[in-house]
Amino acid sequence: MTFLYAVAALYAPFCAAAQQLPAPVEAAPPAPTYSEFADLVVAAPVLIDATIRSTAKVKPPESGPGEPPRSGGVQPGYARLYVEAEVSALIRSPDPLPPLVGYVVDIPLDRAGRLPKLKRLRVLLFARTTRTPGQIQLVRTDAQRYWNPEADALTRRIATELVAPGAAPAITGVATAFHTPGALPGEGETQIFLTTEGDSRISLNITRKQGQPPRWSPAVGDVVDDAAAPPAHDTLLWYRLACGLPAALPETSTAGITPEEAELARADYRFVLESLGSCGRPPA
Repeated sequence: MTFLYAVAALYAPFCAAAQQLPAPVEAAPPAPTYSEFADLVVAAPVLIDATIRSTAKVKPPESGPGEPPRSGGVQPGYARLYVEAEVSALIRSPDPLPPLVGYVVDIPLDRAGRLPKLKRLRVLLFARTTRTPGQIQLVRTDAQRYWNPEADALTRRIATELVAPGAAPAITGVATAFHTPGALPGEGETQIFLTTEGDSRISLNITRKQGQPPRWSPAVGDVVDDAAAPPAHDTLLWYRLACGLPAALPETSTAGITPEEAELARADYRFVLESLGSCGRPPA
């Protein structure tokens, strides 16, 4: 009964998340992108490098009398499996885990409607622990990823960046924006103050000088370095900004300045977004 209860508990989130499943794809995984792996690492307190040892199909709930057949929330083209995997390396976890863990996952079928071969497959698991020893719960329906050296290195790098001193927090919005005109026409400085989880300080500083291209830099904490550069792509600060900033300055952020200054601040904000580029998440 304990085993059945554990599987049922792991099963529940997949029914609610069925509409969020990606379309079935071939077994060959695309190259990992920083943003999609950062989304998983941020959400998962448990990161595991594991090898699949056994799989078993999970039977969907049976329909009641007079009810239409129930799929149990499994998207067409997928099969729901209970997997047991041997832990090769525990990349991150708040608690120790046994050598063998079990979890539920939805696996895309191939074009012929068959399951890919999973036994002895090496995977990365992005998960959380449950109240049942030895059972984990994937944080998303796509949180079992094929292992390869690039994906492993990227996962470990992001996990390290997240716990580094002064790591950039998640951005929740824009608080205020100010623009100060310069001594000459076309010159000026814009400061944009962001809101974050945990009330950490992040600001964006944009300067324009005659005869020079505009420059901008972020400041994390209370220190503003005028010589700082924009964050490099595929770093935690870049990810927080590119994936967390709203598409435009909210009207409330420029309420304390003149309409002319507000328009300049909006132009500088657009410049920052263009510099950051696309967040890089795969299409929903």
